[in-house]
Amino acid sequence: MKQNTSARTALKVDKLVKFYEGNPLLNGLSFIVGPEEIVCLLGPSGSGKSTLLRIIAGLEPFERGSVTWQGNDLLKVPPELRSFGLMFQDYALFPHLNVFENVAFGLRMQHISETTITQRVNRALERVGMLGFAKRKVQKLSGGEQQRIALARTLAPEPKMIMLDEPLGALDRKLREQLTQEIRQILRTTGVPAIYVTHDQEEAFTLADRILVLSNGRTSQIGSPEDLYNHPATSWMANFLGLGNVIKGVVLSIQPLIVRTVLGDIRCPPQRLKQSVDANIIILIRPDGVEIAHKGKNSFRGVVEDCVFQGDHYRTVIRVTGESFVFNLPDKHLPGNEVILTINEEKVIFLK
Repeated sequence: MKQNTSARTALKVDKLVKFYEGNPLLNGLSFIVGPEEIVCLLGPSGSGKSTLLRIIAGLEPFERGSVTWQGNDLLKVPPELRSFGLMFQDYALFPHLNVFENVAFGLRMQHISETTITQRVNRALERVGMLGFAKRKVQKLSGGEQQRIALARTLAPEPKMIMLDEPLGALDRKLREQLTQEIRQILRTTGVPAIYVTHDQEEAFTLADRILVLSNGRTSQIGSPEDLYNHPATSWMANFLGLGNVIKGVVLSIQPLIVRTVLGDIRCPPQRLKQSVDANIIILIRPDGVEIAHKGKNSFRGVVEDCVFQGDHYRTVIRVTGESFVFNLPDKHLPGNEVILTINEEKVIFLK
């Protein structure tokens, strides 16, 4: 997927380098954000996601590279003049102030009129569905309600860009799923770009127009949720996103393309990648890439280790010659039973 042209770029981070305790935390990182685009920064803990947000906000120095907004270098622009909204995981609401005053706090620091403050606070509270809570004490709010108030406070100054750092990290799974959908709709209504930091793949896939996956201070892959799901670039990416079973193999023949693996000899779809006989390769077989069979091409035998009901399928762990693989099967199979599965060759993906 091609990135936006410069005419359609709001934020540009170019070859950014940041050291932490003498080691590179961000190592030549580059990406752009379009004018109304939601970009998710996804990666394991310690990959530099939060530090990157702080650098963009002007709260953290860096060693090399540049951060520009609409073509203008932000190096000497102080945080308060960048007009970026930044929301942290802990919300940082003031317990001695009610909801209205919490949302109004940043506006009062700008010394704007009370009429404008009231208009902006009410508009922000309405966007997050909390207009009726203006006089409520924040201590009496639930975790989800506090999250909405923190988001309203971020929206009230009408920032040029919104940045959210793990805003749902402290909430339970059900509430996170609900608020993820709500946040996407709210960000859409603002009409400004947004950067959303998370370590949760489901959040990123639900929210993002594009996802930037960070690992060891570098971009592992960037693209739409569909791109990352359908075309993971590496075995690390496939494992990190939990996309399926990553398996080593050796090429037996080219036409047809057959790969020898622990699951047996697997016939694969033709590849544009240059392959040669005896080449070592890595393939991905998705959990939904098999079906129950009695025999046939691409079939293998295994013993059921575990079988868990997941609503529309059973998450089934199959052991084959000492290794375990996970597949989604339509029916329940008891642990200890032997099954024969057939791999759909169209579901086999080659990885680097």
